[in-house]
Amino acid sequence: MKVLLVDDENLQLIRLENSCKKVLPEAEFFSFTNPMEALVKAEETKFDLAFLDIEMPSINGVKLAKTLKKSNISLKIIFVTAYDDYALSAFKIHASGYILKPVNEDKIRAEIEELSKPIKLESKNKLQIKCFGNFEIFYNGEAVKFKYQKSKELFAYLIDRCGSLININELNAILWEEDHKSYLRNLIYDIQSTLNSLNCGDVFIKKHSECAIDPSKVDCDLYEYQNNNPDAVRMFNGKYIEQYPWAIFEEKQ
Repeated sequence: MKVLLVDDENLQLIRLENSCKKVLPEAEFFSFTNPMEALVKAEETKFDLAFLDIEMPSINGVKLAKTLKKSNISLKIIFVTAYDDYALSAFKIHASGYILKPVNEDKIRAEIEELSKPIKLESKNKLQIKCFGNFEIFYNGEAVKFKYQKSKELFAYLIDRCGSLININELNAILWEEDHKSYLRNLIYDIQSTLNSLNCGDVFIKKHSECAIDPSKVDCDLYEYQNNNPDAVRMFNGKYIEQYPWAIFEEKQ
């Protein structure tokens, strides 16, 4: 096992490495106080596990994790932070996948054991959207079903566009090669009526010949990833809305 350790404070890094070596005596460790040097090393070495300090001046641990995952999607990540328990809650950081400083063997061992468990994002809204893997929509944990199967694809495309208003012509071109605008209007009505039945009508925005999704009204792994939620970064598996050919994962700046 190859393990990457990154912390801009040298004493903290030494303590982290010494503790990790006691927990993982067979592993090979690569330690860096400079995140950019760690990225260079990651280009030539495939790491299995990374311990990343969250607060670093040149690039924080969350953005570093994103960059590392671009070339090594299977990389397991554990964040190291100086936040206290109150701050963890305030920043919506869950207990699993994080080690509070000061680091010790027990904390490291516990987090390594947690790596096999699925990561769950905190729910704030009634609608939960899953983009990583296959696209799915849930209402309070239950799968949402539309009258038309194509409605789900339309909804997925609007989620992918992250709140941008999309006109009918573009939507028609994405969903079909031929002109199906009359059927498209049925899909829009299907989405509106389904969301209204769930008291989530404000999620869907319709203005003349354009429509969109209000990103603030849904919980979505894509949006959390774009907002640098550490949990969403950890859970990204390189797969994105796999059932629709138009879906290409692009990180919004």
